[in-house]
Amino acid sequence: MPLSQAFREKSFDDLPGWEEDDHLAAFAAFRRSAFQVLAKPYRSGGLGVDFNAFTEAYAAARTVSPTGRRQARAFFELHFIPAHIAAESGGVGLVTGFYEPVVDASPVRTERFTVPLLSRPADLVDIDDANRPDGMDPYLAFGRATSDGPVEYFDRGEIERGALVGKGFDAKGLAGKGLEIAWLADKVDAFFIHVQGSARLTMTDGRLCRVTYAAKSGQRFTGPGKILSELGEIPLEAVTMQSVRAWFKAHPQRIDEILWRNRSYIFFREISVSEAAVDDPELGPIAAAKVPLTPGRSVAVDRLLHTFGTPFYIDGPSLTAFDNKPFRRLMIAQDTGSAITGPARGDLFTGTGDAAGEIAGVVRNPADFYALIPRRLVPGAGR
Repeated sequence: MPLSQAFREKSFDDLPGWEEDDHLAAFAAFRRSAFQVLAKPYRSGGLGVDFNAFTEAYAAARTVSPTGRRQARAFFELHFIPAHIAAESGGVGLVTGFYEPVVDASPVRTERFTVPLLSRPADLVDIDDANRPDGMDPYLAFGRATSDGPVEYFDRGEIERGALVGKGFDAKGLAGKGLEIAWLADKVDAFFIHVQGSARLTMTDGRLCRVTYAAKSGQRFTGPGKILSELGEIPLEAVTMQSVRAWFKAHPQRIDEILWRNRSYIFFREISVSEAAVDDPELGPIAAAKVPLTPGRSVAVDRLLHTFGTPFYIDGPSLTAFDNKPFRRLMIAQDTGSAITGPARGDLFTGTGDAAGEIAGVVRNPADFYALIPRRLVPGAGR
């Protein structure tokens, strides 16, 4: 597949703040992907950045150990060429933020803990062009297996009405299936864990449990901020995770009304201690690229367009929430999300816990995206 003409070749001198960045931190994140691909290669994205073109850079990353920022910067300059990629509108891109919540939870349902996080149901099946029934929405990547073939899966409202009260879907759905990984005390906390795709759970029995994304019901994601803005409840420019949470706290009787408009529902899996890399508490959860996320260095992208492991230099001068300076950082594409669509769209991983959440909740900034393209894909790039 040829490289998309959406990429516009640049030089490293064209990247604002390139020389001042901490390339060593970005290299550490890139190196984790370099070892992961030995087990399972990444899928090439639709814009033509062929995974196989990373072979030389990955091999080098597994063997070299830069001792400082300058050496790490030289590594990226040796193996890659920067290319600007515009949003579909032709303008600048957009960055948001996500994090790993830390929430109290119980291994069993109690009077306080009543909201479950569910594991993947046995009747949830992957859908693609090979098994998609005629008339099924082509967006749906998951469905429900029935004797007559796959159908659209239950949506959020249906699942919560059946799974939470233990009736309604006993014969055909989720209640009584033993899918509950853990129980939370607050429905809004559970929802934002769905949005983030992972969490650390402080269990009432003393354990630390980590959960991460396993699958979803398949419907399109509709954010509560957008819904509340359209209803005139929160001005669009004032929508943040914090303002949405505050609105829910002030209107508890309307939580289901708003959340059920987002039909998408997420299922989770528990991560083992070794898999979760809890020996390094600074690292985040194992994400779609099968490596632990690095705070401030891992970015979620549209995986249909981009190839995991691709370095992106992101220039967001209006974004100062990370360190009170304009955001100009080299990031590594190591996750994705249903709301992350388009060539110049990124979701920045801010870390774990409340402080990271405070940053993630306010990130919604324009930004320029520069993909670092393996030199072998750029005609005449040389070495």
